[in-house]
Amino acid sequence: MWRFANFFAIGLLAGILVLYQYNRNRRLEEEIASLKQTIERIAPTSNHASATGTDLFSDGVIPEEATPRVQLSQTVDESRNNAITRAIAQTADAVVGISVVQVREVRNPWLPSDPLSWMMFDERLWPRTFKQRVENLGSGFLISSDGYIVTNEHVVRDAVTILITTTARQQCEANVVGTDALLDMALLKIDSENLPYIPLGNSDDCIVGEWVMAIGNPYGLFNVNDQPSVTVGVISALGRDFKSGGDGRVYSDMIQTDAAINRGNSGGPLVNSEGVAIGMNTLIFSESGGSVGIGFAIPSNRISATIDDLLKGGVNRNYWIGIRARDLTPTRARIHGLDKPRGAEITSVEEGSPAAEAGIRVEDVIVQIAERGVASARDAQEILRSTDLRVGSTLTMKILRRRQTVDVMVTLAPLPAEDE
Repeated sequence: MWRFANFFAIGLLAGILVLYQYNRNRRLEEEIASLKQTIERIAPTSNHASATGTDLFSDGVIPEEATPRVQLSQTVDESRNNAITRAIAQTADAVVGISVVQVREVRNPWLPSDPLSWMMFDERLWPRTFKQRVENLGSGFLISSDGYIVTNEHVVRDAVTILITTTARQQCEANVVGTDALLDMALLKIDSENLPYIPLGNSDDCIVGEWVMAIGNPYGLFNVNDQPSVTVGVISALGRDFKSGGDGRVYSDMIQTDAAINRGNSGGPLVNSEGVAIGMNTLIFSESGGSVGIGFAIPSNRISATIDDLLKGGVNRNYWIGIRARDLTPTRARIHGLDKPRGAEITSVEEGSPAAEAGIRVEDVIVQIAERGVASARDAQEILRSTDLRVGSTLTMKILRRRQTVDVMVTLAPLPAEDE
């Protein structure tokens, strides 16, 4: 009895499977027939129809060109060519590689490090220092079709020769037109015409978060195949100010970017998606020496404002104020009504100097220069050294005189010629 029940159950399942497969095949045949009828209806209007009026696709296979893959390919191609790639295409040829041979004075490594022991050595035989030729590299970019190039001053400082390499595989020597060491800018010139160039944009219109590209010559890779390297990032911050370091440079209102900037990128352009230079890549923050995504560029508006000075050979910063000052003592601070010594007290004013013409007097206390607080005489010197001042500039000061604050404006004059 149990054996019969098992055979019956197996036969029932087999019958169900057969019926299911039969119905499935029938439905597939109906769908194929319907598809063929549809194809036959559209065949007369298709360019793929045969001259005899036979079926459009006799083997039932739709050719590859009839599928949506063409549209997909066009969509992918259009997405690859975007604002970034277009900006790079229209600016890369205006970027140049700069190779420099510099002469630097270095300490004699064969002498002891202790200066007192140098007296034991005859300087004629054992010079304290000697000049050494050093190779350096950097980037630059053309700002005019007749060969003017901007770069960083530290790239070409003390240069003996400056060799420019373009994307057109041309190499030529450049002449220094003008430099500004304080702002770390230099203007070069090569003898050529009809060159591609990058227009300077308005850095005041920069937006934090917008796409930017750093183009340049990192580690001398430009010389491998005469092509600059491109890195992409965003503007991370605006208006970054830094105190001048040991080199006395002023880096203010800088543009911060996370586009990779490495050794050799100095002087290259920071380009936005409109294909204009909104800055010049200048320095990075890094513990290793390589890029960590914190780079800074001089804003283009400062470059534009300095071009005229560079065309004249540079900026005249040999200005004259005509005062001497000292730190306040606690006693002098109380005399001036201050609760603690803070400021720089004037000890002398030269006759006929810009300070004298501005009305500054002996015993005046300088408490502010160019809207920056003054804590001591040395602080006042540092503020003057780290501010973009030149002959003809107007310097604002706030001074304390008889316990009253007075605002004065000093017009900086050239240093007077020494009496022969």
